[in-house]
Amino acid sequence: MLATVAAILVLELSPPGRKNLQVRGALVTTRWSLILSGANSKGVEKDARAALAELCRIYWPPILAFVSRRGYSAEDAEHLTQDFFVMILEGDWLQNADPSRGRFRSLLLKLIQNFLNDAADKTHAGKRGGDVSFVSWDAWVAEAPSQLSIPTQMLNSWPEEQLFDVRWAETVVGRALRRLRDEWEDKGRLRVFDALSAYLTAERDDISCANLAATLGVAQETVKRLLYHMRQRYRWLLRDEVAHTVENPADVKDELRHLCGALAASS
Repeated sequence: MLATVAAILVLELSPPGRKNLQVRGALVTTRWSLILSGANSKGVEKDARAALAELCRIYWPPILAFVSRRGYSAEDAEHLTQDFFVMILEGDWLQNADPSRGRFRSLLLKLIQNFLNDAADKTHAGKRGGDVSFVSWDAWVAEAPSQLSIPTQMLNSWPEEQLFDVRWAETVVGRALRRLRDEWEDKGRLRVFDALSAYLTAERDDISCANLAATLGVAQETVKRLLYHMRQRYRWLLRDEVAHTVENPADVKDELRHLCGALAASS
């Protein structure tokens, strides 16, 4: 699975065709840029908080992995992860968000490090979950179970920051794949997606268009065309997921490169 995730991200670093999320002359608003713009603006603070809650809901798996790697029990890691997000969403973190501090991933990593350092000297006896509607552990786990199986020996040998980045990359890839699947299902073409999605990162020589054509009951040229469009759309979705975690869409490629580096070091 690590190799698959890495292949997907590497594929995106040099895609053919359109590479940008931006339309010339237009400003692309991402969740992270919305959060930063709302830090000192009452007018957009509500939308910024909603965007922050959505990012937290999406990117809880890397936080849980980071906390667990610190040696906490499964139960304590779950509680601490929820406490961490409650702190962000119910505190004054939004007002203190600094546009100069970079990407959501790197800032979240710094915040969880500070949080756990403080937690080591405190007893978490207060209520957990607060009134934040998205903080529902069962819902989180049911919606986005981990797809990346990491051997225990590797897990125990990795630095916690590396594990955080690997889980982050997995989350990005998983989100893009789920969105792609939903789109094909909405078109009534889930069977086509199921047949072709396994070949999103395959080399041309590893794809038997004849077999796929027979499976789907279509011409080989149709298989080639469908796979081409599926790959193009997937690349766009992947970049879109990453774009929501950076302030400037121009930073997307650098963020993808960082995640590729984390996966390459793990394989």
